[in-house]
Amino acid sequence: MTAKTPEFEAAVEASRKLLAKPTDDELLMLYALFKQGMQDPPFETAPVPGTFDFKGKYKYNKWKSIVEEGVTPEEAQKRYVELIEKLKAKYGYDESKEPEQVGR
Repeated sequence: MTAKTPEFEAAVEASRKLLAKPTDDELLMLYALFKQGMQDPPFETAPVPGTFDFKGKYKYNKWKSIVEEGVTPEEAQKRYVELIEKLKAKYGYDESKEPEQVGR
């Protein structure tokens, strides 16, 4: 597992306090950057989704594209923080909002 920067941890928390849901593409990018930033498990040991797990395949393939791009865990955390800042500006953000429960 890669060490999390304080900025990354704050961005993960902020992602649950957006005022509107990001698009599916934005959510996929957040997922891929989060998984690459955490490295828990590393991509190489992550299970491949089953044939009929379409949602899992989309998520896995997005993460795979980040890995193939050569994005390091540290770079992924930085890009995650940057994306959250853009989403806060786009969708609004409320620090006092009760965090949304996030599924896996």
